[in-house]
Amino acid sequence: MATIPVTAALIFGALLYLRGWLRLRGAIPLWRAASFLAGIFSVWLAAASPLAMMDEHLLTAHMVQHLLLLTIGPAFILLGFPALMTPAWLAERMPRRPHPLFSLCAASAVLIGWHIPAVFALSFHSVMWHYVQHATFLVAGLLFWQPVIPARPGESHHDWPVVLYLFMATLPCDALSAFLAFNGRVVYPEYLNVPRHFGLSALQDQQCAGALMWTVVTFAYLIPAVLVTMGLLTDSTARGSLRPTVTEAEAIALRQR
Repeated sequence: MATIPVTAALIFGALLYLRGWLRLRGAIPLWRAASFLAGIFSVWLAAASPLAMMDEHLLTAHMVQHLLLLTIGPAFILLGFPALMTPAWLAERMPRRPHPLFSLCAASAVLIGWHIPAVFALSFHSVMWHYVQHATFLVAGLLFWQPVIPARPGESHHDWPVVLYLFMATLPCDALSAFLAFNGRVVYPEYLNVPRHFGLSALQDQQCAGALMWTVVTFAYLIPAVLVTMGLLTDSTARGSLRPTVTEAEAIALRQR
């Protein structure tokens, strides 16, 4: 089963990161290492845990996988500053940071593309395409979060366009989640002939998946947008407080000239 090589690859990646972190632990806080490991665990949950077997029975389980691979796991991984732990020979071969527009379009295309019923059916009935789907979700998630999460300590490229970027990213997610939650028919007929779980009908399962996606994505994008906004406002206030002030005596002297 592919779960064994996936698990082995994730463990290898975690050990490689920890080796680098132990070498640089004075510069990288413990919480960032914990964040990276949480991201690796999220990917494992989605791709190699018993949850990965449930997506053939529940669209909600598939949605949990998608959220872990596209939204949650990549964010935690990048918060761990993995670029600093990458061996020099590998770092030289890694591509440069993508343009935000490319990242946004890639993530949106992967999200919408894999949920087109005909494409969804392809991944549902083919093991190979199922793993391709997982891989593209993870890559798209890493691309998406790079314009938001700094790659190194002290590096920050946050500006008001980042807030707009996060807002724009919610639109395709909201459209898809609303389509699933409020559609009166089952969009993916593959789930009509599978064992039912938790007393959910196929339509109720679909509605639950849509509601879950809307809720998680809203908070996942809203929280960093608020943090970026607060940081920008704080910086603006700090810059304003550094402006030279005119004393009362100087103001009187200026008026008397």
